[in-house]
Amino acid sequence: MQEIGDDTFHGMTANAFMSVSLNPKLITVSVDKKAQMYGELGESGKFAVSILAEEQQNISMHFAGQKKEGRGIDFDFIQDVSVIQHALTTMVCNMHSSHHVGDHTLYVGEVVDIGLNEGNPLTFFKGKYGTLAKQTN
Repeated sequence: MQEIGDDTFHGMTANAFMSVSLNPKLITVSVDKKAQMYGELGESGKFAVSILAEEQQNISMHFAGQKKEGRGIDFDFIQDVSVIQHALTTMVCNMHSSHHVGDHTLYVGEVVDIGLNEGNPLTFFKGKYGTLAKQTN
């Protein structure tokens, strides 16, 4: 979380994210009901998803609560919604619906804007960060 003036940015590292539909463009993010973002998402009506580049591991760790130092996290704005600068992909969504499932809520967002950058994605598998293996022919 980073404070700028009177505004506070809220973020989290999601453990589940998926595409739902191409027409209309819908995505889903799963959020634990105990997460700080749980209340924020329910009230905002809008949210953004930033898919991080491999060199942005520190940002993922910060929003996962693994790293307390938040300096160096820069934000841009797309349609008045904060997104992480230099992420591979940013999707700004209007809240479409939410579904309570067990101890999580699935937030479905209708994508209203997309930003794309070049690079390789940050990966997380079996409790470790990594990168994609280079493909050889």
